[in-house]
Amino acid sequence: MASDPATIAPPPEAQDIVTDRYDGKYPIVIEGLQNAFGENVIHEDLALKVRRGEILGVVGGSGTGKSVLMRSIIGLQRPTAGKIEVFGRDITSAGPDEIIGVRNHWGVLFQGGALFSTLTVAENVEVPMKQFYPELTAELMHEIARYKVVLTGLPGEAASKYPSELSGGMKKRAGLARALALDPELLFLDEPTAGLDPIGAANFDKLIRDLADTLGLTVFLITHDLDSLYAICDRVAVLADKQVIAVGTIPELLESDHPWIQEYFNGPRSRAARDSRDRAAETTVAGDGDAHAQPAPALHDKITGA
Repeated sequence: MASDPATIAPPPEAQDIVTDRYDGKYPIVIEGLQNAFGENVIHEDLALKVRRGEILGVVGGSGTGKSVLMRSIIGLQRPTAGKIEVFGRDITSAGPDEIIGVRNHWGVLFQGGALFSTLTVAENVEVPMKQFYPELTAELMHEIARYKVVLTGLPGEAASKYPSELSGGMKKRAGLARALALDPELLFLDEPTAGLDPIGAANFDKLIRDLADTLGLTVFLITHDLDSLYAICDRVAVLADKQVIAVGTIPELLESDHPWIQEYFNGPRSRAARDSRDRAAETTVAGDGDAHAQPAPALHDKITGA
């Protein structure tokens, strides 16, 4: 009988690829990247460096390959050319077993949460733990899973619920709890506030900012939400013309004369987002628009045990 993939330990040769937290300046370095589907070229000679500890927003029009870029970085999409280094390791030429020790240092929140429908929230969070740390006891895994659930602002009892019993906002938080299961250094988020009401989206943004600051995360955030870009992103990378055409703070991007950048960041919705950001600096957002979700606990206290 075949073994359960979730309980297979990483091969010994892969276990020591990354043993300590990365202390270099750029945990992600992309050079000359090309992604193509047949004759349809999505990226051509794309280059990007993600700084350690930043929240990098990634924006672009439909069809520019934002999700394809993320999938390339995490090894779900094999580029047709170019080089991607994560934590100083070239993952484009490495086999799956060779980069297992890198993959356990990142977490991914896909659109909608991508939870396993037949597993409870806690069991979903335990999946990566079973893959990478099968030696942990069931009791310890469950304790860690419950902690991660509470860390994302969900009530503790949500750990025993199934995805079908959760609201849309709760599913995103549960997916985030699973992304944080292995205490990652890199966090990939694909449209995390899509489908949330404005208050819920604002509180999810604040949660991400607090987690990034407290846990020392580097965040790769794909979004079209202008409020998120203004509220929490340190820099923004713009995808257009099959490349990253600009990377910088929003004021720096506004100096660009590229038509898409000007239309995106100088349009009426962007002006409204700027106004919202200015108002948010003077007021505190209350609630998250989800009757079942709770504000995230004091992260510093939870992490330090204070």
